[in-house]
Amino acid sequence: MAVPTKRAVARPMENLNRGIVAVRSSDTDVFLSWRLLGLDPDGIGFNVYRSPGSGSGTKLNSEVLTKGTNFVDTTADLTRNNRYWVRAVIDGKEQSPASSSFDLPANNAQEPIVRVSIGAGDRIKYVWVGDLDGDGEYDFVIDRHGTQQALEAYRRDGKLLWRVRMGPNSENQNNIEPGSSGIDVGHWDGVTVYDLDSDGIAEVAVRIANGVVFGDGQTFGEADNDDEQYIAVLDGQTGALRGATKVQNDYIEHGPFAARLGVGLLDGERPHIVAFMKNRMDNGTFNRNIAAWTFDGSTVTEEWVWDNKNAGSGSDGHNTRIIDVNGDGIDEVGEIMFMLNGDGTLRYDMTTAGIGHGDRWQVAKMDPNRPGLQGYGVQQDNPSKLWEYYYDARDGKVLWKHYGGSVADIGRGLIGDIDPDHPGMESWSAAGSGLYNAPSDELLETDTKLSPWAHLSLWWDGDDTVELYNDGKIEKWDPQNPTTSNSLPRILRIESYGAINPGDPNPGFLGDILGDWREEVIVTNEAYDELIIFTTDQPTDRRLYTLAHNPNYRNGMTMKGYLQNAHVDYFMGSGMSTPPKPNIYYVQ
Repeated sequence: MAVPTKRAVARPMENLNRGIVAVRSSDTDVFLSWRLLGLDPDGIGFNVYRSPGSGSGTKLNSEVLTKGTNFVDTTADLTRNNRYWVRAVIDGKEQSPASSSFDLPANNAQEPIVRVSIGAGDRIKYVWVGDLDGDGEYDFVIDRHGTQQALEAYRRDGKLLWRVRMGPNSENQNNIEPGSSGIDVGHWDGVTVYDLDSDGIAEVAVRIANGVVFGDGQTFGEADNDDEQYIAVLDGQTGALRGATKVQNDYIEHGPFAARLGVGLLDGERPHIVAFMKNRMDNGTFNRNIAAWTFDGSTVTEEWVWDNKNAGSGSDGHNTRIIDVNGDGIDEVGEIMFMLNGDGTLRYDMTTAGIGHGDRWQVAKMDPNRPGLQGYGVQQDNPSKLWEYYYDARDGKVLWKHYGGSVADIGRGLIGDIDPDHPGMESWSAAGSGLYNAPSDELLETDTKLSPWAHLSLWWDGDDTVELYNDGKIEKWDPQNPTTSNSLPRILRIESYGAINPGDPNPGFLGDILGDWREEVIVTNEAYDELIIFTTDQPTDRRLYTLAHNPNYRNGMTMKGYLQNAHVDYFMGSGMSTPPKPNIYYVQ
């Protein structure tokens, strides 16, 4: 395979601040962490400052911090409010204070959590993040599920920015054929958040229909009927309509399209809204479209539509991935059985290799010694009795397959480096077929009952093997003491802190949004009036730039479907090298 030419054009990326966060990690200690940014110079160091109450700031470290971007404050008076911030040190010179600071309230609970109070309302399923006001911090967009659905936007401090009511066409919340403005049912989301015009402030893209009431009180009524739909871009600060265009639907006699939305740079330079859309015919089969649009600040422009007529029910999965599979700087659009190029043409189709519908699939740098990215997926009722498979994500070439003794719905599959004694990532599934080293296809435990549960991975404790988020529990696989999936060593349970998974069993969001490169989990309380953000309190010397400045990972943060992990474009795991700086520039 020819090696692609890396594009010289840098990609626009959010101008994030240091994102410092502080949590009380013991009776006497405060754990702090902050972002290393994607374009920070090599050798940058940091000083940490604290201001108790209204007092002046005191530097806490005796020497410039040049390892992990975290620090433990052991001298704070925790009966008082404490404000923390950092100052970068470049070539021995201390820079101006970072624009961000974090206030830890007096007598704060000992917990690895940031709590954000929000307005009371209906059930929440998912949370999106984006910088809605241009201050370099991630804010939140949430859904509300009542008789009619809604979207709400909150600043990071919990201040309500706006509310959009999805109207009467959101009352049908069927998980296969929802109403024309229905959001977040089944594997359909219909919403995403990103800075679409690269002006430094995120917008909200949403599939709408007649009757939607925007944040400024205006009601949408441009469609000719209630099945006709539009892709709309909303102002991140006000929720007002900025632009909209009609969704092409050549199958509208079968009803509106359900949709999953995400964002990628399909030409390497401009953010594209991407929608995977389907409706169902009377005979139970589906019509399927994938479409892409750009937004220039006022106009939403359709760039292409990929129309796969008479797709059938077994031709895709439950989550879309928008990733640069070959490293040329241009993103591709993938479903479990096929991959499209950034221009909407078919890159490859895996049906010829016997791959069918499945519930979970991953694309990441699983093999540090093989060029490009690799893919892993599980199968649902494949007639050949295929259960799981591993392939080259650049061209779809299958590298290994595992068959079972029967046709089965495997349901869950996950990858991650959880065993440092074997190069690359491991793969495992809900099939009970065992834990494998993906690059070598080596079965690591002869007793196949000894493997983790395959829900979500989570970077948490700061070593080079990944942790696991399993149904509201943060757990760690111990390769020296393998156990069954319900007996893993446990770091914490979210229910111990009054939290629930709003997207049962999924969190509202999982990704790197605060502090250093470790990941956060956003869940809620039972009353749905508080966002509970779990953030690590574990020190580490590992220094990585924020995952949110990695293009593949940032794309992954825009997608829901059946919630799956976002992955970076370099190998993360035991023996990893320091990744190169991303080819990005900060938008202003």
